[in-house]
Amino acid sequence: MRKHVFSIIFTAVTILAGCHRAPVEEEVPEPEMPRLGFFSDGLDLVKGEVKAGDTFTALMMRLGASAEQAQALSQACDTVFDVRRLRAGNSYTAYYAGDSLSQRLNYVVYDNDKIHQTVFKCTDTVGVWASEKEVTHELKYSDFTIHSSLWNDMRAAGASPLLILDLSDIYAWTVDFFGLQEEDRFRLMYSQSICEDELIAIDTIYYAVFTREDKDVYAIMYDQGDKGNRYWNEKGESLRKAFLKAPLQFSRISSGFSYHRRHPVSGKVKPHTAIDYAAPTGTPVMSIGDGTVLSVGWAGGGGNTVKIRHNAQYVTSYMHLSKYAKGIKAGSHVSQGQVIGYVGATGTATGPHLDFRVYKNGTAINPLKMESPSEDPIRPENKSALDSVHIVYKAMIDSLAASQK
Repeated sequence: MRKHVFSIIFTAVTILAGCHRAPVEEEVPEPEMPRLGFFSDGLDLVKGEVKAGDTFTALMMRLGASAEQAQALSQACDTVFDVRRLRAGNSYTAYYAGDSLSQRLNYVVYDNDKIHQTVFKCTDTVGVWASEKEVTHELKYSDFTIHSSLWNDMRAAGASPLLILDLSDIYAWTVDFFGLQEEDRFRLMYSQSICEDELIAIDTIYYAVFTREDKDVYAIMYDQGDKGNRYWNEKGESLRKAFLKAPLQFSRISSGFSYHRRHPVSGKVKPHTAIDYAAPTGTPVMSIGDGTVLSVGWAGGGGNTVKIRHNAQYVTSYMHLSKYAKGIKAGSHVSQGQVIGYVGATGTATGPHLDFRVYKNGTAINPLKMESPSEDPIRPENKSALDSVHIVYKAMIDSLAASQK
């Protein structure tokens, strides 16, 4: 399995010399308070899940609290927990004292999510407080080559598919994730969050290399403190460009750009100067760049359509939408990545998909072959620091890649 876990260990050594102290009476330390805020030794626990239709009061009373305790707990929640946000399916653990014949509910620990918990003290003196499970962060290395699909090959290499969205965000302007080819390769270093042996999230991708036919596309994370782009290539050029490679997140191309395509409904051979992206109804559709909305409305066989002018040269069209995003109307300004509508099958369509078109100086062009200028390069005073980061990271992943052969 091609994956590596880095362990970075910091060792601190303190040397005490010539210290002579009078002996002191050794103090017995008090036991450290557990993370949950109470000692569970001697308590019986029962695990369960919130049922559909449960209210906070009903749940507490079912677990053994009196009506007065449940009401007092609800009032004690204050800003710690919103009782209206009790979620069906979320888990809880109830802790009881006493024997099987006279058990008393002492505590209930509710899991807000995989990390955050709320503790309810259900004794004579009620209380509510928040707790968090321990989260560790691991530095990882992954190396995978495309043979069947990004999802399958990533999992086969031992990497989490959660990386897909992060990678597609970083390379959104430079790599066509809808047109990945066999033998395309990704190598990357990143950190991830682990809680109770479960992957919670991908934290940060520090360095990535996409390789196609011996050509490397580097993504080096370097934050120059301007709240802007954080990923650059080895030349210091921004990976962000004027136009995104695709108007929606990871999906699949169902029909490409062609001047001789047989229409799936009419059966006639005619030009298809667009890229069709198959995606479920309701999938958000984004503007590929900053611009001004030219029109919003019905376009015959194209169904619900949005057209956007980006500059003096480029216009984009988004067709077959199920509905438009709030605030999208002719004359409104949109930003790159802003949701303008949602995938549908309006007009002449055999199923939900986005018909996406790009026009340059009034002529339709293939969106997948469109060249896009980069944003401003890294500031000159930061280029040497970026070079140093690149050298270190490249040496690390080259060494790791060689060790796998």
